[in-house]
Amino acid sequence: MKNKGSLYMIPCPLGVEAPLTSLTPDIATIISKLQTFIVENEKVARRFIKRVCPDKKQNDLRLLPLNKFTTPIEYSRYLDSCEIGESVGLISDAGCPGVADPGANIVALAHQKNINVNPLVGPSSLLLALMGSGLNGQQFTFHGYLPIKAKERMTVIKRLERNAQKNNQTQLFIETPYRNIPLLEALIQHLQPDTLLTFACDLSLATQWIKTYSIGQWKNIKLEDFHKRPAVFLLHR
Repeated sequence: MKNKGSLYMIPCPLGVEAPLTSLTPDIATIISKLQTFIVENEKVARRFIKRVCPDKKQNDLRLLPLNKFTTPIEYSRYLDSCEIGESVGLISDAGCPGVADPGANIVALAHQKNINVNPLVGPSSLLLALMGSGLNGQQFTFHGYLPIKAKERMTVIKRLERNAQKNNQTQLFIETPYRNIPLLEALIQHLQPDTLLTFACDLSLATQWIKTYSIGQWKNIKLEDFHKRPAVFLLHR
C-alpha cells in the first residue's frame, strides 16, 4: 500500500515587499517539490511561489481556493491527493497558515484522515508583536477581531481590560487596517489611563513600528500615522 502524502503548512512573509529572509531555506525546497497548493488568494499565492521558486512552472500548479466563501463540502476533497501519496502545501495570504486563518479547517481535516501535518518555521505577526511588547508573554489570549458596532465593541474592550487585570494575561486582537484609527480611538476612550496598550504594525518590514504606552500617554500620540497599516493590538493592566 502506498504511503500517504503530507500536508505542509507554508508560511509567507508579512507583506508583499517583506524580505524572504524571514523564511528558512527549506521552504523553497519543499515548494519546488509540490504541485498542489491550498491558498486564500490565487494571485497572491502565485506571486509568492514565483518569488521563492522563480524557475517553477506556473502552468503546472494546481491551486485550490480556501477562503470565507469555500464550503466544507468543497474543501472536504482537497486532501484526496494525499491519500494516493501526493503531498500538498497550505499557504496563507501572509504569515503562518492556520493561525487567524481559514487553514485551520484543512489541518483538522488532515488529522481526521490520518495525514501527516508539517508546520514550517516562519513569521507570525502575533508572536512578533507579543515578543516586542514587553507585556506578559507567559499568559496571553488572542481574540481575533473585535465587534465593529460601537456599543458592542465598548463592552468587549472593558471585558478584555478586566480579564487582563484579573488573570495577569495579555490580550491580543487585530483589526482590518483601514479601521485602525477608530479602534485606537475607542481603546483610548474606554480603557483606564494606566492600562498598557501596544500597537505593533508593519511587522518585519522596513517601516515596522512597535510601541507600548499607557492609555494616558496614548492620548498624546498622533494616530493618523497608523491608517491602513497591518497591525496587532495588545493590552495589559
